[in-house]
Amino acid sequence: MIARLRAAGCVFAEDEADLLIAEATTPDRLDAMIEQRVTGLPLEQVVGWAEFRGLRIVVDAGVFVPRRRTEFLVEQAIGLAPARAVVVDLCCGSGALGVALAAAADVAELHAADIDPREVACARRNVEPAGGHVHLGDLFTPLPSGLRGRVDVLLCNVPYVPTSDIALLPAEARSYEPRVALDGGTDGLDVLRRVLVDAPRWLAPTGALLVETSERQEPLAVAACTRAGLLARVASCDELGATVLIATLPAGDVTAS
Repeated sequence: MIARLRAAGCVFAEDEADLLIAEATTPDRLDAMIEQRVTGLPLEQVVGWAEFRGLRIVVDAGVFVPRRRTEFLVEQAIGLAPARAVVVDLCCGSGALGVALAAAADVAELHAADIDPREVACARRNVEPAGGHVHLGDLFTPLPSGLRGRVDVLLCNVPYVPTSDIALLPAEARSYEPRVALDGGTDGLDVLRRVLVDAPRWLAPTGALLVETSERQEPLAVAACTRAGLLARVASCDELGATVLIATLPAGDVTAS
């Protein structure tokens, strides 16, 4: 088993073999899981879950796999969440970000939304047991109107890979994750710009928008934030290779309508 996994390019073949053995219910199921893995299916989709900030997040086939670096975004959000926070997780994928924040902070209301029906179906399996609600639609469109001006923490792991760079991604991402969760347009910031246009109407006066981006895109992302009338700062973690844009309303600015 280890030899097959290693030959398929699995760097941590021994660890993966142990996990597959632990998750397989029968020898036939183990053989099928090994075959899925050696043909390139992400390990998390093979076993049906991913570990994210110590939680077991359900990950269905064809769903974006939460990255470890994105744990840094959640850590930043934990420090910003007030008591009884209203939280929205846009481009939610599996719902990992909102669920992880709800597990670590005092969250009174949790909503998640995604445009991909597969992602939404998966997110419901994670978010609803945490007491949250999941909505199908494009960005803010499916959210309840009553959230306008009330969102304390707006998590948004937008797709930010430039279209020309998609071909450079690992085969696991290119072949088994939805392109809509990866492709951010020509410079990778198309979806972020759309979020920034509407975010001021949804944020509470002291709320914060947190978006993962790349170090390379940081100057353009900050400039886009400024054009949208938001104050921007950037947090980064060298260990995880994570860059997070944190945007807030200017003091005294109440734009909800």
